[in-house]
Amino acid sequence: MREIFAGLPWWVKWVAVPVIALVVFGGLIATVVGFVIGLLFKALVFVALVGGLIYIVRKFTAGSSSRSDW
Repeated sequence: MREIFAGLPWWVKWVAVPVIALVVFGGLIATVVGFVIGLLFKALVFVALVGGLIYIVRKFTAGSSSRSDW
């Protein structure tokens, strides 16, 4: 494989081959990147919702315990 690329011009190695790879595997790459970004977004939303829930529960339990001390 190395011998095949050794005789080729630089633009074939650094321009043409990556472009062909993107054309062939572009859909797969886009699917994987979209899945990863979607997963990160869902994880961020999950963390935000759980954090908000914990904040609300602590706020109400702290408020109710101070009222019960009367």
